[in-house]
Amino acid sequence: MPRRPAPDERLRVMPWWLVPVGLLLAVLLGWLVLDWLLGEADRAAQPDTRATLRVDAIRTGLTVVAGTGGGLALLLAGRRQWISERAQRHQETVDARDQAHRERAQAHTEAVAEAAQRHQDRQAEAAEHDAAERRVTELYTRAVELLGSDNPAVRLGGLHALDRLGQDNPAQRGTIVAVLCAYLRMPAPDDDARETEVRRTAQRALTRHLHADDDAWWPGVSLDLTGARLDAFDASGCTLVDADLRGAVCAGTTRLTGATVRGRLQLVAATFDELVLDGLTGDAEVLLDDARCTGGISLDRAELRGGLSARGAILGRFSARGVTFHQPASFDGARFTDGASFREAVILGGLALDHAEFAGDADFRAARFADLALFRWTVFRDGAWFERARFEGPVNLGRATFHGPVTFGGATLTQRPLVDRVRASASAAHVWPEGTAVSALDDDWLLLTDP
Repeated sequence: MPRRPAPDERLRVMPWWLVPVGLLLAVLLGWLVLDWLLGEADRAAQPDTRATLRVDAIRTGLTVVAGTGGGLALLLAGRRQWISERAQRHQETVDARDQAHRERAQAHTEAVAEAAQRHQDRQAEAAEHDAAERRVTELYTRAVELLGSDNPAVRLGGLHALDRLGQDNPAQRGTIVAVLCAYLRMPAPDDDARETEVRRTAQRALTRHLHADDDAWWPGVSLDLTGARLDAFDASGCTLVDADLRGAVCAGTTRLTGATVRGRLQLVAATFDELVLDGLTGDAEVLLDDARCTGGISLDRAELRGGLSARGAILGRFSARGVTFHQPASFDGARFTDGASFREAVILGGLALDHAEFAGDADFRAARFADLALFRWTVFRDGAWFERARFEGPVNLGRATFHGPVTFGGATLTQRPLVDRVRASASAAHVWPEGTAVSALDDDWLLLTDP
């Protein structure tokens, strides 16, 4: 197979001298053939035959010359056709290259124009962003300046300005919440009604944006109110994530009714006049260690999927009716300064009341203890009611002291409770679990012992 020329191979022109050389070769070939044939014809014996052969020889020689010339002509015609095709292919290649070059040039021009447009758009966006940032910074600075005014009315204006700024600029919400919390953490003068109103407005500005079902919700923010002074703080229905009220001083009624808590709800060492946690839900760990509630604390119908710890807390009137504890709840060392009710509570993760003290009635009627129940060294200064309670796990009353009546009437126990050295008042009526060994310690006390 002949080699196919490359598309960019240069076309070569046939030299002019090849034509006369080809003609000369054709004549020479014809002459040689004619001479050889005439020589053969002269060998004939008869004159007539010789003449005929000479004529045929001349005709054959001329035919060879003509055929060779025709072959050369065909060769030249084929070369012209080949050159024409080569030229056409070359022109097509050149045209294709020109078209590709034009397309590349057009694409480059369009790419340059598009890049220039993008650059202009970025510059415009950057300018607009810078302008917006400057405007937000100016508004924020102005609002903070208003918040630092000595005039309560001006401070109210600063609070509303911050609230509006955060509503319009989501990126600033975390900073604004931090500023509002810091304001509430600052010392406040006592008995200043105007400052109290300013602080209540700051509290409402925070809690207004913590309702997950509201258009004004600010997701992803948490409250840092460590050591804050709050007045009638109301976060009912809010969603609180890692809310921190450690050491806070909360005047009036603090309400988290129906709130949803995530992460941790830290109320450690906080002080409350009254605390309402009715209907509280969520998976947060609720920490009330060393808290002090001089009034009442209510957990009615709350459902806590995280743990509850109130170790060392001082609690006033306590109500946890219908509460559900999915994780262990600990009141070790807590003091209930008034009555305490766990009536109809569902305690799935265990309850610890070691070293706790009940100043009033302790009501556990119809409560369900699905796990361990610990009342070791617990002091009951008034009645202790366990009627219709269900104890599905171990119960330990070791060294508990009952100053008032105790009744387990109608209670269900899956195993005998541990009552080692339990003391009960001899002057009160008691109903103990079946099989409990009771003896008189002295004139005032009864002693319970394990068999």
